[in-house]
Amino acid sequence: MVRKEISYILPFLITLLLFSSCGRNKYKVEGTSSITSLDGKMLFLKVFQNDGQWITVDSAEVIHGFFHMEGPVDSVRMVTLYMDDEGIMPVVLESGKIKVTLSNEQLMAKGTPLNDALYEFIEKRNSLELQLDEVDWKEARMVLDGANLEDIHEQLNKESEDLLKEMNDYVKGFIAENYENVLGPSVFMMLCSTLPYPMMTPQIEDIMRTAPTSFKENFFVKDFLSKAKENMQLIEEQKRMKQNASVGGQK
Repeated sequence: MVRKEISYILPFLITLLLFSSCGRNKYKVEGTSSITSLDGKMLFLKVFQNDGQWITVDSAEVIHGFFHMEGPVDSVRMVTLYMDDEGIMPVVLESGKIKVTLSNEQLMAKGTPLNDALYEFIEKRNSLELQLDEVDWKEARMVLDGANLEDIHEQLNKESEDLLKEMNDYVKGFIAENYENVLGPSVFMMLCSTLPYPMMTPQIEDIMRTAPTSFKENFFVKDFLSKAKENMQLIEEQKRMKQNASVGGQK
């Protein structure tokens, strides 16, 4: 009799566990928008593939300032929220409820660990960039106040250098803290996208110096590093050719 009861209970428990597992491994995007022009528009979550194509993961219509998406999470991914062909903001697609806010003043995804970390990073970096912009305004004010130009340049150059170092150290530290998850490679590629072309800068070399193999083997990181090294070799060859031509002309 006990065996019969166990045989009935076991399938029920397994089913319960399966449903619990499915519930845990789902993302729910709860979005709000105060941008009236978005009402009636379709928003898409897209992921960038290794072949260079953007693939749609999910979509939703904005209705009266609200939109909702949900689905299973097989693995944590960095996706981009799109409207038509325009990328709006990055979102980490991970298990849990992700609250997305769209307004003219703010774009934010919160509610899950990696999204919280990403947007805390973005806020801090934006704050440092604003402080750098303020240095330029400060120069204009100091000139109008009649301060000595040499003193102005000395003071403001020091402020700019300190802020740049703080920002570079912050970005490097954030990437290092997230080498082993999706944020590290994603923020690294955001940093690289600000360059005119793939190249090895002192900051990038510094980041790679302590990076684990798993980070270096990320498809996009590896591809960037390969192209950057090729470009640096070409630049060095061009320098040598110019030097040789200059020496030859002097003869």
